[in-house]
Amino acid sequence: MSDAYLSLSRVDMTFASKGGTTNPVLRNINLDVKRGEFISLIGHSGCGKSTVLNIVAGLLKCTGGGVIVDGKEVNAPGPDRAVVFQNHSLLPWLTVWQNVEIAVNKIFRDSKTAAERKAWIEHNLEMVSMAHALHRLPSEISGGMKQRVGIARALAMEPKVLLLDEPFGALDALTRAHLQDEVIRIQGELGNTVLMITHDVDEAVLLSDRVVMMTNGPAATIGQIMDVPLPRPRNRLALVENPVYNHCRQEILTFLYEKQRKVEPISLRNASADPVAMRA
Repeated sequence: MSDAYLSLSRVDMTFASKGGTTNPVLRNINLDVKRGEFISLIGHSGCGKSTVLNIVAGLLKCTGGGVIVDGKEVNAPGPDRAVVFQNHSLLPWLTVWQNVEIAVNKIFRDSKTAAERKAWIEHNLEMVSMAHALHRLPSEISGGMKQRVGIARALAMEPKVLLLDEPFGALDALTRAHLQDEVIRIQGELGNTVLMITHDVDEAVLLSDRVVMMTNGPAATIGQIMDVPLPRPRNRLALVENPVYNHCRQEILTFLYEKQRKVEPISLRNASADPVAMRA
């Protein structure tokens, strides 16, 4: 793909094990992502999804192949790639405001004035509906609110690629649905390039432009890539009876539970496509 913004080319990852043996985790991962695309990676536990994301983030160095973001090779972590983990990773001694401020000051101290940085922090916290809790500590807010702050902090860095590692996995169904809707809205406004890991089939279809399905490990690779030709903006309630949505959902389930059957499959909750939780 000539217009790739994020490109993984022939990526391999092997870890050394005790006794001198090796553990091949990834084999020949090839993926091109356009600017502004929302891509989800899905697969059974242990298939290397998080390893792919950590390689793109620069937290791991692949043993073969390489990653390019906006024409530059990824060799280390950088502000052009921001990660939101399942655990919010907020600093517990800092307030909501300060947790975003620390990232903004690091990235923009030399390019924005103090007043501009203040306005930018406010803007990003307002974007995730957290302007009412600026001076609260993480211990004083809910799990969903913590994750909103983590998303605001990542967006405030203005990353070229936003990396989401099961960002809603630890939340209750209703909070998860609300945050998914927020991500749909924000991605629609900003046009971020997003790479997300998920175990949730409905989440993948609801949020993504394409879904990348991983084969089982060891030496996992990309087994199938599916386009999600649903118009944006997307409304979860309207999609319940949408034949395209249900076709995409069924195609992923077929891949995971027939082509990639495993003793310990990923969680399949509310397979009837609950319009509120929309969980697989």
